[in-house]
Amino acid sequence: MSTRMSRRAAKTALTLTTAGALGFGLMTPSASAANGPCYDGRCQGTVSAPKTIKVNSSKFGFGKLKITSISSRSVRMSAAGGALTGSTSPGGVVQFNNLKIWVKSVSGSKARLQLFPTRY
Repeated sequence: MSTRMSRRAAKTALTLTTAGALGFGLMTPSASAANGPCYDGRCQGTVSAPKTIKVNSSKFGFGKLKITSISSRSVRMSAAGGALTGSTSPGGVVQFNNLKIWVKSVSGSKARLQLFPTRY
């Protein structure tokens, strides 16, 4: 009986480690430091507009991603001081340079986003 518990604990630890490695919203201490949880381009969360998300400017070519408006039909965003703009409906993806922003869903005036870099 104790062998089963050990295997189950090991499987759970492996699952959590794999989820963290794949970037399913688990924040590493360095990523959530002074620069914010999305600085490395790997995060997910729910936001309402207007919202500014700080990212690594040397990695993505801009330092701030701005969510400018959210409606049931679209999420609008901009970066690089407005030089990059885009919008997509829930389920869609917008790419600014080598950062992709996936609008997973919209509920009311809030959007669930996932950010991920295109280059590792």
